[in-house]
Amino acid sequence: MKIVVFGATGMIGQAVMKEAIRSQEISSITVIGRSPSMFLEQKVKELIVPDLFDLSSIESDLTPFDACLFCVGVSAAFLDEETYTHLTYDLTIKVAETLLKSNPSLTFIYVTGQGTDSTEAGRTMWARVKGKTENKLLIMNFKAAYMFRPGAILPLEGIRSKTKIYDLLYQIFGPFIHLLRWINPAWCPTTKEVGRAMLAVADGSFERRILNSTDIIELAQR
Repeated sequence: MKIVVFGATGMIGQAVMKEAIRSQEISSITVIGRSPSMFLEQKVKELIVPDLFDLSSIESDLTPFDACLFCVGVSAAFLDEETYTHLTYDLTIKVAETLLKSNPSLTFIYVTGQGTDSTEAGRTMWARVKGKTENKLLIMNFKAAYMFRPGAILPLEGIRSKTKIYDLLYQIFGPFIHLLRWINPAWCPTTKEVGRAMLAVADGSFERRILNSTDIIELAQR
């Protein structure tokens, strides 16, 4: 299976990359981003682009893929809705449309978050925008599209968020996240479980399209 990964330097992106490199089912990994991911492995090809809204410079490299794992995300903190929508909805859909043109049998896997608002009408801005993004992806002509909605995630193997505010929160609340995991593992998947679960749906055969933390852990354990 050949996959393309966006956001490989983020916490979930790192998790996906580690699992994909280990997996014998993944023959090729193309990483697209604005900065190097540092995953120097034989089956990893890295493409650096200054602007993810414009992939024209690497157009010839955008096929053939079986699955796209889109792990790009920005914090909504200190952003107005217009800016957050541009960096979340507009970017995701632009990339999805670009890939779909040359990969009609593509599976698209998108990381949103617990609390995403599918009605697009709630009070929480980020949840509305994520819901709008999910809804659009689900009606596009992919082989399959999956929305991952983890809540708290327990980072393993030295993985850290590159978003400073998230990294700080993980350092502060790390013991609480470990406690949640101990009380009920279904509340808090590990980065390893998220990575494994994303690869588990990459072939497009899994029926459920919106996956919460419990679903993620169940998939990872298969």
